[in-house]
Amino acid sequence: MYLAIREMRFAKGRYALIATIMVLVSFLVLFVTGLAQGLAYDNAASIKNMAATHFVLEQDSNHRFTRSQVNQDQLEQSRSVVGQENAEALGVKMTTVSPADDTKKIDVTLFMVNPEGWLAPTVTVTEGVPIAEQKDGQVVVDQKLSESGVTIGTVLVDQASGMEWTVGGFVQNESFSHSPVVFLNEQEWLALQGSSRTSPDTAGNNASSYNAIAIKDAGEKVDSLSAALPNSEVITKSDAVSAIPGYKEEQGSLLMMIAFLFVISAFVLAVFFYVITIQKTSQFGILKAIGTRNAYLAGSVSLQVLLLSVGSLVISVLLVRLFESILPASMPFQLGLSTLALTCILFVIMSMAGSLFSVWKVAKIDALDAIGRTAA
Repeated sequence: MYLAIREMRFAKGRYALIATIMVLVSFLVLFVTGLAQGLAYDNAASIKNMAATHFVLEQDSNHRFTRSQVNQDQLEQSRSVVGQENAEALGVKMTTVSPADDTKKIDVTLFMVNPEGWLAPTVTVTEGVPIAEQKDGQVVVDQKLSESGVTIGTVLVDQASGMEWTVGGFVQNESFSHSPVVFLNEQEWLALQGSSRTSPDTAGNNASSYNAIAIKDAGEKVDSLSAALPNSEVITKSDAVSAIPGYKEEQGSLLMMIAFLFVISAFVLAVFFYVITIQKTSQFGILKAIGTRNAYLAGSVSLQVLLLSVGSLVISVLLVRLFESILPASMPFQLGLSTLALTCILFVIMSMAGSLFSVWKVAKIDALDAIGRTAA
């Protein structure tokens, strides 16, 4: 440890340059990781916030809510298996709305929930009243709509059906496929379905249709639920999140970027320390000639890498938190403590792995050969 710190103090400029590069690389790794987590949450916040553990969807719907259709009979069958309080109907519809006094069009996702049930958002209400206290024709919407000029009392007009809803409350962190969610009660949902029918023949079939049935506390009853609903499929919440359009592709691209950043940081660090080790071949040879063990020299190199990695991560974390505080609300960014800790640990591991080239070079140095080249 004495040799490692003394050398870093002696060659301040050289190690400061390496530290600067490591700070930039580690900051980029942490920032992209936070962006990936933020986009993942923004894409499926409403589903992730639900207390549901499983969902019942129509068979062959590819785990997508918008491709599924279930009815009241299936809801009752689900409740008979998992319990009356553990199954709730869920309606999902992506549409475009406009404020009644404006021509601006806003893409939203309509969620039908039971106002008195556990799917209804209550904890995240930031303004107005919860959906359970709304009057007929009123809805609760995500806070993002306020950025488009929507306020309490604004009338939203559905472009597809022509239905109108009055905003009675705002909730936070409720989005689906990167679009703000508008929560409807069942009465408004059935009226919306009625206005969307194109022929009298479909009236009876659509009278009580939903997109999914949310299940909680299913436990060991999942198999029984699947057997009771032969034309349906029971999926987990993670499966439902992964099936949201664009979710897997978006996360796959960002995770590939993060993986490449880890590999690049390891290679950059490996090259820098390998060059420095080659430049110090004669010094290492002299140290070996006077009896210094390979383990001590290798430990000195590894300690330098460790100190630089930890130091750069501390600075990077402070920079990321600073940037997080000034980022606009429209840019989703989320870097929790567990994700932060895991990313930092992986960065240190990759940095230490990159130092193995230098450790190998130190072990291969021949003392007589190094001293001979110095004398020459």
